[in-house]
Amino acid sequence: MIKRIILTPFQKFVKIESLSGILLFGATLVALIWANSGFSESYNSLWQYKIGIGSDAFQLTKPLSLWINDGLMALFFFLIGLEIKRELLIGELNELRKAIFPLFAALGGMLFPLALFLFLNNQPQTAPGWGIPMATDIAFSLAILQLLGNRVPLSLKIFLTAFAIVDDLGAVLVIAIFYSGGVDWLLILYSLIPLLVLSYLGFKGIYSKYLTVILGFIIWLLFLKSGIHPTIAGVLVAFTVPIRQKVDMNYFKENLSKIIEGISRSNNEKVPILSKEQIEHMDDLEDLTDKFTSPLQRLEHRLHGWVAYFIMPVFALANAGVVFSATVDFDTSLMINIAIALFLGKLIGITLMSWLGVKLRLALLPDDMNFIQVAGIAILAGVGFTMSIFIANLAFSDNVMLIDSAKVGILIGSVFSGLVGYLVLRFSGRKEKGQ
Repeated sequence: MIKRIILTPFQKFVKIESLSGILLFGATLVALIWANSGFSESYNSLWQYKIGIGSDAFQLTKPLSLWINDGLMALFFFLIGLEIKRELLIGELNELRKAIFPLFAALGGMLFPLALFLFLNNQPQTAPGWGIPMATDIAFSLAILQLLGNRVPLSLKIFLTAFAIVDDLGAVLVIAIFYSGGVDWLLILYSLIPLLVLSYLGFKGIYSKYLTVILGFIIWLLFLKSGIHPTIAGVLVAFTVPIRQKVDMNYFKENLSKIIEGISRSNNEKVPILSKEQIEHMDDLEDLTDKFTSPLQRLEHRLHGWVAYFIMPVFALANAGVVFSATVDFDTSLMINIAIALFLGKLIGITLMSWLGVKLRLALLPDDMNFIQVAGIAILAGVGFTMSIFIANLAFSDNVMLIDSAKVGILIGSVFSGLVGYLVLRFSGRKEKGQ
């Protein structure tokens, strides 16, 4: 019973991410078909349609695609920030003993693809793409794992999720440090004022969703105008959200009993609506529930569906539409290098570093996992769709041909990694009971 209570939230997370992976796949197919159909002009004109406000003193007008990549994706990064904070404080990464195995895997999964890409690359103009093969798309990867059902242990899914979150943290740092240019440090200094306010309130355990939205928007806008990619603002604001509840379990149970008694005493079965006293009790219940729920947990729960079912598919629809025709040029070398770095870089890096961590007795391999399964997960980690495309847009922002070439390389590497990873895990595992 206790095991079921502990695992259920993670199992729900896996289901959400799995369905998100299916939606991502569908949106990618739609984008590719649409961009290469007779309606390709409408595809391009839709995402290039400019929206915004402007005056002599202030200008905020962007194509729809940039509103998605800079605006909606800030919410995606905000959710990543919440997940990273939770994992660091109370999750799989909160103790060195638990974190060391996925940490070794994540380091290998970031450094080896990066090094392999740079080793294979012989063109200066494509060198900025080194960050593209570093990322793992957790939605696609978990969706493929779900297809395997009970042939893979739950610990394997937890392992994938843990090192993918470390991957995300690495990607966030890479974007902030290496893919932000021409920084206006005065605006960054201004952004620290609302960020420090939120940080202080979070430290005191005070959370207001309205204040977070208002100050968060100001921070996002200042980052947007400063030159540092505005999605980083999403991560920083997420780190200010308090994780602690305002009241403990005993206080909650005691007051919940009083509210239930009050509702029961004021009940009138003859009247089909609540009495004034019952409405007041319901307000007390809502206030009590709000205090008992962790602000970070509540935000994560409410945002997860929006990000998984709307933001990520819309991002894929707006960014995956690569045109294939005789008149379109691709950088074949870049495509191949990215595909190889995603597949071989992840396979070698994650497997080797995981093995090294165990051999050095710094990390423990879970009892229900073997290294063939670790290799299968390492291959599956080569599915680097969402974050890889995002970084490709930043790396080659002034060269559409290189962006499209990178996207094709990402698609090839991701599809190949997904298929091979599925087959390795399919034939390396046995059916687990009770899952």
